[in-house]
Amino acid sequence: LGDVYKRQANALGELISDAGQIFVMGHAHADMDVVGAAAGICCIARKLGTPCRIVMDANKTAAGQLRDRMLRVPEYGKAFLSPQEAYLHADSRTLLVVVDTNRPDQVENRNLLEACTRVAVIDHHRRAANYISNATMSFHEPYASSACELMTELLEEQVEQPDILRVEAEAMLSGIMLDTKDFTVRTGERTFEAAAFLRRAGADTSEVKKLLQTDMEHTVARYKILQTASIYRADIAIAAPT
Repeated sequence: LGDVYKRQANALGELISDAGQIFVMGHAHADMDVVGAAAGICCIARKLGTPCRIVMDANKTAAGQLRDRMLRVPEYGKAFLSPQEAYLHADSRTLLVVVDTNRPDQVENRNLLEACTRVAVIDHHRRAANYISNATMSFHEPYASSACELMTELLEEQVEQPDILRVEAEAMLSGIMLDTKDFTVRTGERTFEAAAFLRRAGADTSEVKKLLQTDMEHTVARYKILQTASIYRADIAIAAPT
């Protein structure tokens, strides 16, 4: 398995080195697994000297707090851009890296996907019938806990630990913890090895847990939804907003 990761990491490194710029996007309504994996791509791109930006709709994301934290770091001050901006700036030397989905109908922006001729896909979900088929590189591992776990494995092959910013390590650890529900589901030996690597790279678990906490506004909204829920056929709960 280690040789597989090494080959994929080398292929990704070559694509990044050859590109004029990198755009990274995930599925619509990006979560911390998307943003964490994107941070890993940015780290490799920075090491190789290729400009890299993260494509996401800031108004439709489940990772707004993580994004805000990253924006406070100089290296990420201008790292995020909207799908519309990315589409306007894409050219023949753009490498688009799609993380945490392999379905063209789920990406942040379908037009951007179709506009880019160089595409790499890094995903841990089962391959869909309508997966992104024109990818130059596709790293697809359904047994991984998260896109961030896969990205951590690739990162280990491409950079040294001092090259990883603390905010990047914490972003990637938050993606792993989100998708594993704090290491309680879908975990394996490599999941814990990836987490340990990120801890050694500077990730603070207490800071990551703050990112995963639900704020009061969302807690109240969730409670209101539960109050209006009705049980259908004994095991399905249905709730409609009031």
